[in-house]
Amino acid sequence: MASNVSLSGLTESEAQEFHKYYVQGFMIFTAIAIVAHILVWMWRPWIPGPDGYAAIDSINQTVAALLPMVA
Repeated sequence: MASNVSLSGLTESEAQEFHKYYVQGFMIFTAIAIVAHILVWMWRPWIPGPDGYAAIDSINQTVAALLPMVA
């Protein structure tokens, strides 16, 4: 058995490579989650305003709200 193998069975370079991909995947997941939360907040805020929970009334308002994020 090699002396540079850890308890996980990975060498130092294998562990670093695994960590790099794990962190990269976590960052992508986090970015998608943040965008999803922002879009849901724009659609229906978690803290209601004076009119309560009111969805966007028309499709034109929805498109106008989302278009700056896409373009």
